[in-house]
This record gives sequence, C-alpha cells and structure tokens, in this order.
Amino acid sequence: MTLQTGTLEIELTRARRRAADFAALAKPRVVLMVLVTALVGFYLGSRGAPDYMALLQTLIGVGLAAAGSLALNQFLERDVDSRMERTRLRPLPDGRLEPAEALGFGAAMTVAGLLYLALAVNALSSLLAAIIVGSYLFLYTPLKRKSAICTVVGSIPGALPPVIGWAAARGELGLEAWVLFAILFLWQLPHTLAIGTLYRDDYARAGIRVLPVVDPDGRSTGRQIVSNCLALLVVGLLPTLIGLAGAVYFLGAFALGIGLLGCGFALAISRSMANARRLLFASLVYLPVLLALMALDKVPF
Repeated sequence: MTLQTGTLEIELTRARRRAADFAALAKPRVVLMVLVTALVGFYLGSRGAPDYMALLQTLIGVGLAAAGSLALNQFLERDVDSRMERTRLRPLPDGRLEPAEALGFGAAMTVAGLLYLALAVNALSSLLAAIIVGSYLFLYTPLKRKSAICTVVGSIPGALPPVIGWAAARGELGLEAWVLFAILFLWQLPHTLAIGTLYRDDYARAGIRVLPVVDPDGRSTGRQIVSNCLALLVVGLLPTLIGLAGAVYFLGAFALGIGLLGCGFALAISRSMANARRLLFASLVYLPVLLALMALDKVPF
C-alpha cells in the first residue's frame, strides 16, 4: 500500500464517519415514523387511486422538514444531551460535529422541506409542516426544562404528519383529518410517559421536567396514562363511525385499544420498570398495526 493510497483510505473513512454523524442528527428512525404516518394520511385522503408522484413529492418534503427539525432540536439541546446517559454520545455532545455545522445542516434541510412542499405539493401542506417546525422547536423544546405540560405540547407537532398527508392529497382538511390528528395526539401521551418513566433519573439529571420526574410517587403519571389510553380507545373507533374505515378496522382498533389500556392500568397500579417497558412495547405495536388496519379497511369514496 502506498502512502497516497493509505491517505485516501483515511480520508474516505473520515468522510463516511462525518456522513454518519450528520445522518444521526436527522434521527432516521423518527423520520421513518413521520413518513409512515404522512403516507397513511395521504392514502386515506386520496379519492380513488393515489397519485403516486404527488405522494413521492409529499414524502420528500416531509422527510426533509422532519430531518431538519430534528437536527435543529439536537443543536438547541446539545447541553442537555451531554448530561444524559442515553444521549451523551450523540454527535454534538460527543464533539464529533460543531454546533455551527448542525445549525447549518438543520436549517438548510428544514427550509428545503418547507419550500419543496409549497412549490411541489401545495401551500396547505407547507403551512402545516411550518406549524410542526415552529411548535416543536420554539414551544416544546424550551418547555421541557420548565413544565410537565411539555408532553402535551409536544404531542401537537407529533400528531400533524398524517394531517399533512391528507392535505397533500385533498388540498383541504376535513373531519377525517382531525380524527387522525386526535388518534396520533392521544397515542403519544402514554408512549412518552412510558419513556419518561423508564428514563426518569436521566431526565432529572438533565433538568427535563417531564411528568414522571415531577411526580415522585407516580400517581399522577398513572392517572394520565390510564385516562389517555381510555380516550384513545374511544377515539380510535371513530374512523369507522365517520365512514373512513370499515368493520374489520373497528374490531382491530377495539382489541388494540383494550390491550394498550390494560398495559396502562398495570403501570398505574404497579409502577415497575417492567410494566413501563411493557406499555412502551404495546404502544410501539399499537400505532403501526392500527394504521395498517385503517389503510387496508379504507372505505372507498
């Protein structure tokens, strides 16, 4: 191996590592979840066969905006991430990327996504994406250090991707889009409270005031989990009642809702880490299965 070849390999390895660090800023798994919910919203909102080119353009715009927002969130929370075991090895707290690099990357991706949606899809989808960006970065992110209400506020941007999909397919919003929003909104509360319970000490160390941190005995957390699981059980049945999905979906949504509610009750009664993990797993099963059932049992219109 020549010196020139060895130097080239070192540079290529360094470039791959930097690319991986920038990709980590975008949180690909979270972006994938956002894209799946937007896709389902687009499919459900489509009259007849979906316009696949419009769907692709929607997913590109949503993906760019989501990736950029997540990178900007890591830029804003780099000091918090450095104090948490689960996040201290992210690219910024670990020093592998400079804050200015993350800021530029996140801002460019976010602006590109919003502009792409406005130009290639429609203004309504871009406006909804801008609401997600604004509420996520400038409401939810700072509230995490101030109040347990942050979980509720953070559920708003997390519930809007399927609404963007619906708006991209229809060019307007209706009752069905807001039912999708309500399902995603209510699902996030037990999901995030289960995570907060599992990582309560880590969040407390970083000064993040999620409910499990400010509720030492866990009673209020348990009540919130059960009440939101119960609300989700009811709201999850609405797609059939408003004519969006059929009877198969109704039965599946009822079974999924009962299962999630049971896991919520278990955590409220016995506030153990095992029950928190069980609720988290149940929430991760609930959403994709529910959305798949909704799409497969869509009522034609």
